[in-house]
Amino acid sequence: MAAMSDSTLVPLQRLREQLRSPRTSPILPLQGPRSATPEPIDRLGRPLRDLRISVTDRCNFRCGYCMPRDVFGNDHPFLPQPQLLSFEEITRTARIFLGLGVRKLRLTGGEPLLRRHLERLVEQLAQLRTLDGEAPELTLTTNGSILARKAQALKDAGLHRLTVSLDALDDAVFKRMNDADFPVADVLAGIEAAQAVGLGPIKVNMVVQRGVNDDQILPMARHFRGTGIELRFIEFMDVGNTNAWQMDQVLPSSQVRQRIHAQFPLQAAASQRAGETAERWSYADGQGTVGFISSVTKAFCGDCNRLRLSTDGQLFTCLFASRGHDLRTLLRADQGHSHSDDEIAAGLRHLWSQREDQYSQLRAQGVAPEHRIEMSYIGG
Repeated sequence: MAAMSDSTLVPLQRLREQLRSPRTSPILPLQGPRSATPEPIDRLGRPLRDLRISVTDRCNFRCGYCMPRDVFGNDHPFLPQPQLLSFEEITRTARIFLGLGVRKLRLTGGEPLLRRHLERLVEQLAQLRTLDGEAPELTLTTNGSILARKAQALKDAGLHRLTVSLDALDDAVFKRMNDADFPVADVLAGIEAAQAVGLGPIKVNMVVQRGVNDDQILPMARHFRGTGIELRFIEFMDVGNTNAWQMDQVLPSSQVRQRIHAQFPLQAAASQRAGETAERWSYADGQGTVGFISSVTKAFCGDCNRLRLSTDGQLFTCLFASRGHDLRTLLRADQGHSHSDDEIAAGLRHLWSQREDQYSQLRAQGVAPEHRIEMSYIGG
């Protein structure tokens, strides 16, 4: 990862102050506009279908594109336990969102498996139902570091599938990127354990940085071909303010695809559903699929249907948001008036109906906020 400099980053002291005090505002008004349907539509005509729930802001990796060690060092003030939403508060929130049309719940972090007894939360969420009376799609994103010993408990609790972040197969490259001296073999063992217990289909996400790990594209493709695991390549994105993002480190998905196609011919595959982030391609010989997430060069804001909940109860309507909306205060009766689920649902409906986020499309026009919330805080 390239070293940070004053020319590309806000000074470290200012960054640390921002990380200690993320910008938030309360969800107001609680009584939103009346609607003939409980399912809100935002100002760009997008429904709310996907809730991403961060269960911790902690991680045991220090990947430069997410939590660079010179910012998230040993003295970094992570959120204290009392500020975190309890499992019961998260479950209540999820239930309210399912009543607004959400169909998919994704647990994220930080590294979500660092949250103690996470399988208890999974079990609670698995009992919920969508407006159609179906169980919501329940997924998790992890770095795979402790997945091998957690896979069975997660499956037993009701988790459907998971996504594993893995940026290289070469051990030296992987250790350099995770900056925690963590071996790639342990992540691969976690993936195998998840497959063995039936947590699938599994997806593997690789963040590609030109000159950092782009030599791992073909080894990764070769390794996961024919395994039933979909490998997805993610363009290096300007999430937050700490990752030293520069456009010249972005390797466009089109070039990644060309490299793979030259070795393993590809053909376009149909997308699975509206709002999917990845453009999918199939190996011509039938050995599976690969995906390309191109937030930088091919923005997909037009059908984005995701909302993010931070571990301390702040809501964010975009991965690149500069501020959030306080939900925790409304959930906790001991901080004042106890708000009903219907009242909170009205506020959430109003919040979504006012949404007009389209950061990735605006970025291409040279528009970007000065401050963006860190991905480790709101989940990827």
